[in-house]
Amino acid sequence: MDHTLLGFVFLYLVVSIGIGVYAATKVKNTQDYVTASRSLPMIMVIAMVFATWFGAETVLGIPATFLSENLGGTISDPFGASLALILFGLFFARPLYRMKLLTLGDFFRQRYNRPVEVVISLAIAFSYLGWVSAQVVALGLVFNVLSDGIITQEQGIYIGAAVVLLYTLFGGMWSVALTTLVQMTIIVVGLLWISKLVAGMPEVNGVAPVIEQAAASGKFEFWPPLEWAAVVTFIAGFLTMGLGSIPQQDVFQRANSSKNERIAVWGTVIGGSLYFMFAAVPIYLTYAATLVDPAMTTTLLASDAQLVLPTFVKTHLPLYAQIIFYGALLSVIMSTASGTLLAPSVTISENIIKEFMPHHRMSQKRLLWITRTVVFAFSGLVVFYSLWSLQTETSIHQMVENAYKVTLACAFVPLVAGLYWKRANNLGAGLSILLGLIVWIAMEFLAPEAALPPQFAGLVASATGMVAGSQFKYRSRTQS
Repeated sequence: MDHTLLGFVFLYLVVSIGIGVYAATKVKNTQDYVTASRSLPMIMVIAMVFATWFGAETVLGIPATFLSENLGGTISDPFGASLALILFGLFFARPLYRMKLLTLGDFFRQRYNRPVEVVISLAIAFSYLGWVSAQVVALGLVFNVLSDGIITQEQGIYIGAAVVLLYTLFGGMWSVALTTLVQMTIIVVGLLWISKLVAGMPEVNGVAPVIEQAAASGKFEFWPPLEWAAVVTFIAGFLTMGLGSIPQQDVFQRANSSKNERIAVWGTVIGGSLYFMFAAVPIYLTYAATLVDPAMTTTLLASDAQLVLPTFVKTHLPLYAQIIFYGALLSVIMSTASGTLLAPSVTISENIIKEFMPHHRMSQKRLLWITRTVVFAFSGLVVFYSLWSLQTETSIHQMVENAYKVTLACAFVPLVAGLYWKRANNLGAGLSILLGLIVWIAMEFLAPEAALPPQFAGLVASATGMVAGSQFKYRSRTQS
C-alpha cells in the first residue's frame, strides 16, 4: 500500500470539505441553499451540468459495459443521458426558469394540484436512491483499491458517504457550485494528462491503434439486430435515460441557479454536449488497459469489469499519475454524489414536509433546518441501499439505468403536457400518473423481460391517461 497516494487522497477530501464549509458562509436562507440565489455565471453552470453527470457511471460503469458488451450497450448513458441534458436546455429550461420556482415539484403544484405535486415529488425523490447509491458504491470501491483491500468496500461506503454528507449538508447549492468548479478542472486536466501518458506506452502507441483494436474486436457495433424485441429494447434503453432524466430536480436545479435564462439554456446544452464528448476518454483508457495487460483485464472481466481502470492505473502508472487519476476519480464521484444528494432532499422538504407544517411557524431558518435534516436522513437511506446492492451484485451501470424508470413512467408526460398543452388538466395528470405507475409496476412483476420493457409500457400508459383524462374533461366542459 502506498501511503503517499493515500495521503494525497486524504488531503483532497479535507480540501473538499473545507470548500463546503466555506460555502456555508454564503447560505442565509433556503433560497441560497437550494438555488445559490439564482446568481451563478455561465462557467459555473456548465461545470455543474458536466461534472454532476460525469460520475462513477461514466468513469467506471460505461467503460465496463463497453468491455463486456459493445458500444450499443452504452445507449442509455452517455447517449441517452446527453440527450436529456440537451433537450432540457432547449425545451424546458427557459419556461421553467421564468416561473421562478424553488423546486420542480413546485411546477406540478402550480400547474395541477397538491396531490399531483406530492406523488410526482415522491417519485422524483425515490428515483435518486439508485443514482446517489451508485456514486457511494464507487467511492467504496475506490477506497478498497487504494488501500489494497485493507479498507473493505463496505467500510469505504461509510467513509465516502460521510465526506459527501459533510460538505453538502452545510453549503447546499453553493457548496455544489464551488466544489464542482474545482472538481471539473481536475477531471478535465487530469484525465487528458493520463490519456497522453497512456498513449505514449509502447503497447498502446497512440489513440488510433486502440480504436483499430476495439473495432476489430467488434466493440463499435452499435445498432441492434433488426428484430422487434432487440429494437424495442434498444429504443427503451435510450428513452429511459433520454426522457426519464428530464423531470429531475438536479438538472432543473442547475439551470434554475443561473444568473439569467440565457445561461440556464445554453449552460445546460453546452454542459450536456461536453459530457457526451468527454465520456469517450474513460472508454479509451479502459480499452488501452486491455492492450497493456491482457491477463489482468481478462481476470477482472470475469469478476468485476468496473475494477479494470482503477487497477490498471494503480499497477502500471507512476505515482504522480496515480495521484492525478484518483484525484480526478474522486472529483467526478463526489461532484455527482453531492448534487444528487441535495436534489431529492430539497424535493422532500419543500414539496412534501413543508405543506404539513403550520405556515405561521415556518420561518426560513426552520425550513433550512428541515432541509438539512432530510439531507442527513436520505444519506442514511443511501448507505443502506448501497450495502444491499453489494449483496445483490448490482452493477453501477444497472443502478443508474434503474434510477429513471419511475420518472419516465409517471413524471415525464405531466411535465411536457403541463408546459406545452393547454388542455392538460388535473384529471389528465392524475390518470397519467396512475396508469403509468400501475402498468410499469405490473410489468416489472409479471413480464420484466417482455419485448416492450416495463418502463416503456408505463410511458405509453401515462400518455394515454393524460390524453384521455384531459380530453374527457375538455369535452364535458364544451358540451355543457
